[in-house]
Amino acid sequence: MSAINLSTVFVTFFAVVGPPKVLLAFAQLSQSRTPAELRRLTLVSSAVAALVGLVLAYTANVMAALFHISDQSLQIAGGVIFFIYAVALVLGVHLGGGSSEGHLDNPPPAFGRGDPHAAGIRELLLPYVASPLAITALLVESLTRDTLEWHSTVAAMYVAVIAVDCVSVLLLAPLLRASRRTSLEVLSRLLGLLLAAVGVEMFLYGLESLGVHLAPSKNGY
Repeated sequence: MSAINLSTVFVTFFAVVGPPKVLLAFAQLSQSRTPAELRRLTLVSSAVAALVGLVLAYTANVMAALFHISDQSLQIAGGVIFFIYAVALVLGVHLGGGSSEGHLDNPPPAFGRGDPHAAGIRELLLPYVASPLAITALLVESLTRDTLEWHSTVAAMYVAVIAVDCVSVLLLAPLLRASRRTSLEVLSRLLGLLLAAVGVEMFLYGLESLGVHLAPSKNGY
C-alpha cells in the first residue's frame, strides 16, 4: 500500500471543504446579503481559511507532539471520521452543519447591529473557515511524510481548493440567491463515495504503520 499521494490530497480537500460543501453555506448567507456583500465576505473568509490551512500544514508535527498524538492514531481516527462523513454524504445527511443548512428558501433573520462581515464569518467558521474535517485532513496528510517539501505540497493543495471555492462563489454569486440544493447534493454524493475510499485507505495505512500485515491489492496500491 502506498502513502497518500498528491491526487488523493487534492480529492480529500475537495470533498471536505470544496465547492459542493461551501456553496451550500454561501447560498444560505446569500439570502440576506447583496451580491457585493457576498463577494467581500467570500474574499475575507477565503483568506482566513487559507491562512488557517497554511499554519496547520506547517505546524502539524508540533501539534501532534504537544497533544502526544501518534501519526498512526491520527490516521486511524481520521480514516474513521472521513468514512462516517462520506457515508452521511452519500445518504444525503449533512454532519456538522447548522439546523437551517437545508432550508435555502427561508432567509435567516437579520443579524442586528453587529458587523455583517464578522457575523458572516462566524456562520462560516465551522463549515468553511475552520472545518473540523478539513483540519483533520490537514493534520493527517501533513504527518504522512516529515519533510518540508511534503508540508508545502499539502499546504499548496489546500490553498488551491480554497482558491477554487473562492472563484466558484464569485462566479456563481448572482445565482446563489435562487440556488436550490438538488444539483449540489448530486455532486456531494458522488464525492462522498470517493471520500469513503480515502477514509478506508487512510485507516488501513494507519494499521500498516502499526505493523499489521496487509496483503497487497491486485492493482499495486
